[in-house]
Amino acid sequence: MRKTLLLLLLTAVFCGAFARKTPQVAPAPQVPDSLRGFYLFTEGIKQAFIERDTAAARASLERSVEADSTYGPAWYELAELLLYNDAPAALRHAERAFRTDTTDKWYLLQLGQAQILNDRYRDAIRTYNRLREVDAQNPDSYRVLAMLYDQEGQPFSAIAVLDSAEVRFGRIDALSELKRRLLVGTRQYDRAVAEAQALIEAAPYKAENYLLLGELYARQKKDSLALVQFAEAYRIDSTSVAVLATYSEFYNERRDYASSLNYTRRLFASDEMPLDDKLAYFDRITGDRNFYSTFYLQINDLATTLAMKYPHDPRVVKLYGDHLIASGQLDDALTYYKTHLDDLPPRIDYFNMVIDIESYKQRPDSVEHYTSRAMKLFPENVDLHLRKGQMLSYAKRYDEALKFYKNSLRLAPGDSLRGAVWGIIGETYHLMGQQALQKQSEDRRPKASLYESRKGPAARCMRKCYDAYDRSLALRYDNAMVLNNYAYFLSLEGRDLERALAMAGRAIVLEENNPTYLDTYAWVLYRLGRYDEAKKTMQQALSLDRSQSPDLQLHYGDILAALGEKFMAEVYWKKALEGGYDDPDAIVERFRRLKEAAQTPAAP
Repeated sequence: MRKTLLLLLLTAVFCGAFARKTPQVAPAPQVPDSLRGFYLFTEGIKQAFIERDTAAARASLERSVEADSTYGPAWYELAELLLYNDAPAALRHAERAFRTDTTDKWYLLQLGQAQILNDRYRDAIRTYNRLREVDAQNPDSYRVLAMLYDQEGQPFSAIAVLDSAEVRFGRIDALSELKRRLLVGTRQYDRAVAEAQALIEAAPYKAENYLLLGELYARQKKDSLALVQFAEAYRIDSTSVAVLATYSEFYNERRDYASSLNYTRRLFASDEMPLDDKLAYFDRITGDRNFYSTFYLQINDLATTLAMKYPHDPRVVKLYGDHLIASGQLDDALTYYKTHLDDLPPRIDYFNMVIDIESYKQRPDSVEHYTSRAMKLFPENVDLHLRKGQMLSYAKRYDEALKFYKNSLRLAPGDSLRGAVWGIIGETYHLMGQQALQKQSEDRRPKASLYESRKGPAARCMRKCYDAYDRSLALRYDNAMVLNNYAYFLSLEGRDLERALAMAGRAIVLEENNPTYLDTYAWVLYRLGRYDEAKKTMQQALSLDRSQSPDLQLHYGDILAALGEKFMAEVYWKKALEGGYDDPDAIVERFRRLKEAAQTPAAP
């Protein structure tokens, strides 16, 4: 036991001999109270500019002014830290700094800046007037003072300040430009022209000087003199964006749009004008369709220039493609987009435009080709799966279409789109039901209504249609098309009519003034025996229907017949028949039943 204790003791002594000593913390320097404000100020400066710790710097500076409230540099640096983050506090600190030395130009300059940031322009005018006296060799003080006078509605005082600056410093471009603007604003055109002429005499090789003089003449409606100056500027630099833009604006203001657009085309060919500005300009001038058609040739030159200069920029490709479509050159637009299908990286919007145009031209083989090609590049794109399904549906290949629609459900990013897709699936099952019913008729089985059959393929399709509609509405109850179709199909079956009415009512709220949806609502009312309400709603639908739909004519005839208005019922049935209603036998049957009812003697 003693041996063990001795071993532990020796180990402890041995380890202690080699242990590192704990470093001693240096004591804080002893600073006399009279220098404490200065010491804290230097700490704040170090933290602000060396350590980049503005929070610590502010804390040190605040302790500095607490130790010595007359120490101006600390107030000044505090104001600098806060100038663009807390303007009111910065102004208070700048005022304290200024009071410690009212002759210091840096304190005056900071005070003026703080007053401007706090919108105290009149105070700033007094400060900058004083600064002109304290720092007479700084032309920027004259510039700011002139701008303050102009801001306060005293342009003549501003001009006087700039005149005094010119006497002291000679011509300075920034001050001369401000002075000319003020002279124009106060309609002192002669003085402004004299200023511009003096600039030309001083630098006759600068195109911008001639532009200035030309613009002054243009303001005075002295167009011939203005054009002389513009021509001289153009001679000096025919590629200058400023020169071309001035010409364009000059002719634009005089409503000579053809000449204006010709100069704009040269601007579009220039590398100096940013593409964003070109696109914004093109968008602006093509917003007016009348202007577009009147100056089509010039606008076409602009679009062509952009397409040649930026052949692979997606924004320009869209602009030129839209331009071709807007001008009726659909085949050229199709060719143009096809040439960009191999661009890298591939773009889905180019494929969509090709597919849309091919669909419009009713070329299903091309639509299928480009849709399949796009799907290889963008296999997870939900829109392509929907497009493929629609294409197959138009070809009545409904089973194949459903596979792509169900793929769309998997890829859809949210419930809203999934709800819409379920609606499309429901409509596809409805079409399959009609197809099955037609095949059943061709097989010479007894013909029955799709909505009355309870067995067989047609009935199964309708059950699937309703199931898809239920799924759609569970995800998205604002799908007006599904609500309308569901209500109409139920009314044709003659079941769940109150539910059908609620759905049809919701559809006409979602899409007001839609004659098809109003027709459905009226038809459900009719099936409920509410003939007067049905008539009123159907009249509204007919007033909005610009296509003279035979379905609406037929339904209105049925409503009138139920109300005993037999003559008018026959009138609207005839309209439906003449309008190409898809089941003329059904209309003939209505006439027959109405005639039999008229020949049947009334019960005693």
